[in-house]
Amino acid sequence: METGGHVGLPSVSYASSGGSVSLELVAEMATLFYSLVDQTREFLHAAEPPVPSVGEYLKKEISQRAARWTEDEGTRKLKLAVLDSFFSLECCVSGAHSMDLVALAPFGEYSVLPGLDCTLPGGYQGLIDGILASLPQDMMVFNKPVKTVHWNGSFQEATSPGETFPVSVECEDGTRFPAHHVVLTVPLGFLKERLDTFFEPPLPTEKAEAIRKVGFGTNNKIFLEFAEPFWEPGCQHIQVVWEDASPLQDAAPAMRDTWFRKLIGFLVLPSFPSAHVLCGFIAGLESEFMETLSDAEVLQALTHVLRRATARSSEWSSCRGAAGVPANGGISVLRKPPAPGAQGRAEVALAQRPVHQGLLQLRGCGQHRRRHRPAGSAPPHGRREAPAPDTVCWGSHTSDLLLHHTRSSAVRLEGG
Repeated sequence: METGGHVGLPSVSYASSGGSVSLELVAEMATLFYSLVDQTREFLHAAEPPVPSVGEYLKKEISQRAARWTEDEGTRKLKLAVLDSFFSLECCVSGAHSMDLVALAPFGEYSVLPGLDCTLPGGYQGLIDGILASLPQDMMVFNKPVKTVHWNGSFQEATSPGETFPVSVECEDGTRFPAHHVVLTVPLGFLKERLDTFFEPPLPTEKAEAIRKVGFGTNNKIFLEFAEPFWEPGCQHIQVVWEDASPLQDAAPAMRDTWFRKLIGFLVLPSFPSAHVLCGFIAGLESEFMETLSDAEVLQALTHVLRRATARSSEWSSCRGAAGVPANGGISVLRKPPAPGAQGRAEVALAQRPVHQGLLQLRGCGQHRRRHRPAGSAPPHGRREAPAPDTVCWGSHTSDLLLHHTRSSAVRLEGG
């Protein structure tokens, strides 16, 4: 079912203290929340938005509507708790700790690819394997962390006497790959961290400043593996609602005791013969705090939440995925302007400008004005920005892989 770019409704909703939450009530609150999110697009071309951030706008509108609710106090509180869970979900979608940090004016520029979200049984690896099958075996070089991209110069290679290359990619082990053009798609967080040393000469001032200013929030996935599923057949999304939560209240309790409340719930991944897996998503400071915990601590916290919410006490085992090299973030986001009247959309507008058309291309998170996520920005970049017909752009989370074709002298750095 097409959802207009929004995450679909949960298959089942549990209250954190135990028991189920009416799916009719969840659907009612989802309709309200997403209608307000859609309204934010009205301010895309406004001279001055009514408030600086998306979060402030949503909370203002919800407060006005909540004042007109006629149900009993318990139902009103539960509605706000369900809405709070949608705020956490939107934080994951937007890659932000809080929607109060996301600029309202340019928020409507974001667009999603048409069609449905899908989980591939083999992950993205199945797509990559199909691409690799069509490439010459000598094209890919692994385990070559890149130290510096030297560009706009004049470099030579012994195997190509008399030929001059404008780019030279220097690896940490001293190996160099000369090229006529480079496509670089490492994560925005990597660029932020290595911006001053990764390029020689440095990037143009406007480009560098745009990279520094565009937000890049932290998102994490947590995988829970079960020998037997406790959820019903056909279940796709499990929601947990914290009954005492409300988007209209600012609370900052101890992170260690509450980090897991930021989880948006769990998606049910395609089953394998010997494993049944749930995938939880968490964003923001809570996501960063979770990274400081051991797998055992994460397991203990989440199994406690699920056992209490579902009133089940069966033995559960779990595992958590970990990235080999941090991307220093997950999704780019236009931050709330620091002062009234300031606009955030210029950051991506500058970030997406080419450094040097046909010579050095930066693509991926934060490099497309309307699509901020890695997978969403990949297709338009691949179609639009490839500097030569044989150039391939694709993504990962490190700069540890080079695609080098001696016949075309093109170097592609995988990342982002």
